[in-house]
Amino acid sequence: MRTALLLAATACASAPATRPDRSRLEPLLLEAIRFPTVAGNEQARLDQQQWLLRTAQSLGLTARDAGPVTEVELPGPPGAPVLGLVVHGDVQPVDEKGWTVPPFAGVERSGVVYGRGAADDKGPLVQALLAMHAVRDLPRTHTVLLLVGSDEESGSTDMKTYLASHRPPAYSLVLDSAFPVVVGEKAWDGLAVLPADPDPGTGKAWTIEEIDAGLAPSIVPDRARLTLRWREGTPAWEDLEQRLNARAPAPGTRLELGRRGPLLDLVVHGRAAHAGVNVEGGRNALVSLAQLLAGELPDCAMADLLAFAAHAGADLKGAALGLDGVADPGWDGWTVNVATLKKEPRLGGKLALVINLRRPPPLTGPQSRERLYAEVRKFSPRLLPGEVYFSDEPLVFDRNAKIVRRLMDAYARATGERPPPAISGGGTYAKRIPNAIAFGMWFPGKPYPGHDSDEKIEVADLQRGLDVLLETLRDLAGGPPLQDPFRP
Repeated sequence: MRTALLLAATACASAPATRPDRSRLEPLLLEAIRFPTVAGNEQARLDQQQWLLRTAQSLGLTARDAGPVTEVELPGPPGAPVLGLVVHGDVQPVDEKGWTVPPFAGVERSGVVYGRGAADDKGPLVQALLAMHAVRDLPRTHTVLLLVGSDEESGSTDMKTYLASHRPPAYSLVLDSAFPVVVGEKAWDGLAVLPADPDPGTGKAWTIEEIDAGLAPSIVPDRARLTLRWREGTPAWEDLEQRLNARAPAPGTRLELGRRGPLLDLVVHGRAAHAGVNVEGGRNALVSLAQLLAGELPDCAMADLLAFAAHAGADLKGAALGLDGVADPGWDGWTVNVATLKKEPRLGGKLALVINLRRPPPLTGPQSRERLYAEVRKFSPRLLPGEVYFSDEPLVFDRNAKIVRRLMDAYARATGERPPPAISGGGTYAKRIPNAIAFGMWFPGKPYPGHDSDEKIEVADLQRGLDVLLETLRDLAGGPPLQDPFRP
């Protein structure tokens, strides 16, 4: 077998370059976007899976339904090691009010594809299919196995279920992050803060009727709405409206006021962004709303909760939460997103503020939880800290590992560039699958649009990423199997 694999590797090294079918990139991505595969939409997941099975077959690949994961295979020699490519077919939720194009229509304008999942992660899904198709006729020393998950954005239970009955690839590339290769992924923490009691408070002629802000922990909230109710008599909102309109909302956000009988609606609009890798590109509507309401709410726990949202969101690196400087060198500190304020299903439907933090070494999850709980208690005795998730840990790779060097070299050959390895605040399947590392498909120097309103990807970047992946497959799938790939 070893002789056969070496012969295949030699043949591949001398094989002529093969050209991917770029003409199918855009049409296939538009088709994939049209499946609204948000959490809970089981029919969309099944419809997309059937589309994937048909598409793989049309490309000469073998596809299988493996429950929550769909397998697409390009067989190698008998007994060959398996090189995994890993993507996800599910997407983040959307609030269509923040979009200028229908999020699930699949729209192309001036060389740019728009739609939920265009960058995260349906673009890489299509790139993987076409790269596998392109190397079909080249000699291979590996079987290439594409794993398409269905629950990455909401729970990542899919890979745990899959691996309970399937052997993982020998090594895998997770196509859901940044080029040239990701050597560190921050941990994912979720802090909940709850009001200790529902008392409406005193000191104002109005009470807090309702609040709803944000879509998900991993999205910078682009919309936050709070409704006030006049306590007694004829509403007289003029003075409050005048004060609010005189205040400048946070840059990039805007305030709308509207009356409904005894109610006053305050809606702040911002801009969504990925909370892990592009939080600075967002404009946090929830933090802006909390800042605008300073001093305007009754004396109650809910007022303290909004004040804590403003406090925690004062910066994006966690300085207000006592986290400034609590990070190993080279990790660019913490990343903090004041994400949602609404009834939280994971907390039994209780109203809660959820703050998503991307944690670098050296703190562990329990240490992070202890520090953050102390910050909440110090801020107000009327607030209760709670846990959404603190069991994740950072993922760290040796920059001199064999697979890191090979991926860096493949990227350099395909692009003529050699940027340094990346550290990412975005978590990927690399934390869920043994011997997996994130590789692309987003290019350095460009803001990442995943999770954004009007999520998009340039067709030119789709093509360029396909070229990088093709070069990588020619090298790894056609070269001698790596021994101890994650060691120098």
